[in-house]
Amino acid sequence: MNLNDILKAGPKFELKRRVGRGVGSGMGKTSTRGQKGHGARESFHGKLGFEGGQMPLFRRLPKRGFNNKRFRTEYSTINVGDLNDTFKSGDEVSIEILRSRGLINSGPDALKVLGGGELKVKLTVKASKFTGTASQKIEAAGGKAEQIS
Repeated sequence: MNLNDILKAGPKFELKRRVGRGVGSGMGKTSTRGQKGHGARESFHGKLGFEGGQMPLFRRLPKRGFNNKRFRTEYSTINVGDLNDTFKSGDEVSIEILRSRGLINSGPDALKVLGGGELKVKLTVKASKFTGTASQKIEAAGGKAEQIS
């Protein structure tokens, strides 16, 4: 290794370009902004989706469909088969009792009972909605399916 092989260490950080300092700065008369137009102006910040006056892509594409996300009703769901182990015959089942026993998470305030599994105990179930098979299975076990609003 010779002394002339060693390279000088450059600056640790690259210096920021100092634009707008005249022709002699190396950045030219227009300070890297090109000639006239929006980008050459001081107040231009570039609107999202702006394509220089051309009709933007999001306005050229057709809008289709409808969604009900803002207005739909969310339901907590439970199967009738899940009620066997937690409740005794003659008990009343509601969304508050299911939450307190940890069968459903805290979330929507409406309950929908689904017909999965078999119900072997007589229960009075109060819910916002029942599927057809769920209400049949509850009544076949000798219980009641009460719809609340």
